[in-house]
Amino acid sequence: MQYLVGRNPVMEALEMNMGVTNLYIQKGELKGFIKKIEKKAYDMGIKIEYVDKKYIEKFAENTAHQGVMAKMPSFGYSSVDEMIIYAKKRNEDPFLIILDEITDPHNLGSIIRTAEVAGCHGVIIPKHRACEVNATAIKTSAGAVFNIKIARVTNITTTINYLKEHNIWIYGACGEASQTHTQANLKGPIGLVIGNEGKGISRLVRENCDQLIKIPMYGKTESLNASNAASILIYEVIRQRYEK
Repeated sequence: MQYLVGRNPVMEALEMNMGVTNLYIQKGELKGFIKKIEKKAYDMGIKIEYVDKKYIEKFAENTAHQGVMAKMPSFGYSSVDEMIIYAKKRNEDPFLIILDEITDPHNLGSIIRTAEVAGCHGVIIPKHRACEVNATAIKTSAGAVFNIKIARVTNITTTINYLKEHNIWIYGACGEASQTHTQANLKGPIGLVIGNEGKGISRLVRENCDQLIKIPMYGKTESLNASNAASILIYEVIRQRYEK
């Protein structure tokens, strides 16, 4: 089981029927949008408890909980195959985001939110040396995690080579690349690799990318936050994909 906090993520989980078993509302906070959440949970037959602020904070993982928390089954991950099938059903070239050792759940949630809004077919994360979809990531994503397929794989390099077998071209974001994101041809089936917040893409993953691309830097700061870089690259793919 896991705990989900925040008004929008909790309402999203209820509306998506994600198996919420308990709703916890902070005493004194039953007003406005939280009252709507309470009614939704009541109509669904979900157990509602009114608790002290400290009780919610115990499970909130230092995330702003906004006075409401839901208890639900652990996040249900998808498979890479499901993402590819989903893209084919939509008659679209697969567009997958591959995250290499992203450890900050805020970055993970933000990237997932951008990927979902942009219509990506899935986000792939590693099982080891990376954060999972937890309460912080869910809240940061504003509930987007419930609207996009997310796969958790044992080995990113193996997954990249599997995607290549399905004719998906792998681009890696790397500051040392010779070609910028606007110079590259980002049309067709794509897997976009975003690296760790500090060290970027690992050597082995970089060596297995079909092409490396970079976002040009004109100021004194060496790099962008991982989620900011992901947003820029994702929307360059979208721009090229739908530009007439």
